[in-house]
Amino acid sequence: MHEKPKYNLWQNSWYMVKLAWRYSKSVLAICIILAAATAGETVVQLLIAPGILQKLELRASLPQLLGAIAIFTGALILFAAAKEYFDLNKLFGRVTVRIKLIEAIAEKMAQTSYENLLDTAFLQRKERASSACDDNQSPAENIWLTWTNILANLLGFAVYLALLSSLSPLLILVVIATTAAGYFVSRKVNQFGYLHREEEAAYTAEMRYVKRTVTSRVFAKDIRIFGLKPWLMEVWQKSFRLYESFLRRREKHYFLTNLADFLLSLLRNGISYAYLLHLTLTEGLSASTFLLYFTAASGFTQWITGILEQFTQLSKESLEISVVREFLEWPECFQLTGGDPIPDAVNGTYELQLEHVTYRYPGAAEDTIHDLSLTLHRGEKVALVGLNGAGKTTLVKLLCGFLDPTQGTVRLNGVDIRKLNRRAYYKLFSAVFQEFSLLEATVAENVAQQVEGIDEEKVWQCLENAGLSDAVRALPQGLKTHLGRSIYDDGTELSGGQTQRLMLARALYRDGAVLVLDEPTAALDPITESEIYLKYSEMTQGKTSLFISHRLASTRFCDRIILLENGSIAEEGSHEALLQRGGSYAKLFSVQRRYYEQGGESHGA
Repeated sequence: MHEKPKYNLWQNSWYMVKLAWRYSKSVLAICIILAAATAGETVVQLLIAPGILQKLELRASLPQLLGAIAIFTGALILFAAAKEYFDLNKLFGRVTVRIKLIEAIAEKMAQTSYENLLDTAFLQRKERASSACDDNQSPAENIWLTWTNILANLLGFAVYLALLSSLSPLLILVVIATTAAGYFVSRKVNQFGYLHREEEAAYTAEMRYVKRTVTSRVFAKDIRIFGLKPWLMEVWQKSFRLYESFLRRREKHYFLTNLADFLLSLLRNGISYAYLLHLTLTEGLSASTFLLYFTAASGFTQWITGILEQFTQLSKESLEISVVREFLEWPECFQLTGGDPIPDAVNGTYELQLEHVTYRYPGAAEDTIHDLSLTLHRGEKVALVGLNGAGKTTLVKLLCGFLDPTQGTVRLNGVDIRKLNRRAYYKLFSAVFQEFSLLEATVAENVAQQVEGIDEEKVWQCLENAGLSDAVRALPQGLKTHLGRSIYDDGTELSGGQTQRLMLARALYRDGAVLVLDEPTAALDPITESEIYLKYSEMTQGKTSLFISHRLASTRFCDRIILLENGSIAEEGSHEALLQRGGSYAKLFSVQRRYYEQGGESHGA
């Protein structure tokens, strides 16, 4: 069963009005002026022929006739000039409002609870919200044109209604009733698009993913070396066929709506014309009056049709605006605002504790972490090791507050982190993850993660400690060299190893109270990884630190090593103690040592 929109047409229109009033008041003024000019031009065009014909019937003099023509012409020029001027300038304010919505969507994505990013419904709503603000023809901008047309049609309707007030009220009621019937049929059918919005978003998201993959330099080598083009095109064509089928179903509904509207229009126009012809034959209307009523009756139906069609269009746009609002108001799992303050550090350090923590990803059949208890003592260096899929990265996400346990509790200095302000909690960590991000910015900005107030001396020191300072000095502009080439043509592409060293420098610059390294040196050789980890150990003396690696030799310096298997702690202790125990850790270490000794992994930089 599909959910109904949270907000109705009037609520969404008022929401947009408030945005315009806040960011670009000119949007509202231009809407009103354009509506008045549009309606005024049409009314003048209605009156020209009957007015001149009436002058001729009354045998007006040539100066009087020319005067009437001049007045009508002047009015037309005035309204047309106003329309043209404001039509040319209408986009500026509308774009401002739309860009503010785009900024709000981007801010929501950047700051939302991490768990929302794992929610398919949230991601599909984001796709739909983004589509509503994509370009100048999107609902977030087109809604102003629709309201302009509604106001113009309402003004024209009022004038024409006054002109036709002397005709039979029954005729006016018939015209209004048949037009209203067409509107309600259209409104009912237009719900189809909204009720199936998630289905459409799923198709478009898959097609966009394939498009991004095919055009991305990241995948360029894999696509060519593995011949992935046929497979990717097959995925694209499958998604396109499903999307095309969806569009056919949607257009079938719209076709039936248009057919019903056409038949109703034929009926009301026929009745109107028949009645006016009857008046002409029985009451002897003058030619100018007949022409006025005939044109007004025809135009009257157009004004009504225009009002209802525009309200139908507004209804569609309102549905999309509602999607945007619903996305921006999507509930947060964490206390991103409010919450308790971070407890005080003890000698500048913190203790992290997991109590019987279980975590299962949404839709998964089994737990990734199961009933795990662990304490990272103040100032302790702990290594988390294990095979791929053991749950190391998920455990890191739980400790860092990106995920909340399905069961159990994560505590900071004894306080449940769910009670704390989550943004303040994040500030405690200097972390480098497996999935790192490199910004299209300068080297200094990438390390400092800020644009202003960068301590360049500290940046150089961090690069030195990460083993990247010589490479940066060799770049054309040193710290000011731009990285990446999507934005800057003169940008530099770092190698995988250099990029990971840059991420390490970033963590050092942040200098958080808790250090987390989640296999950031996977692209480096074992010897270099071990050297970097040892250097981190030296530079972070006294800090609570967590080192994650699948290479057991790289973390032997840690105070305690935890071996994770199938989401639970299999063994823990110092490197020497675990080797003496002769359990799983000792066996893994022996296997890896033989592998490296036999040249199974290159030691080259």
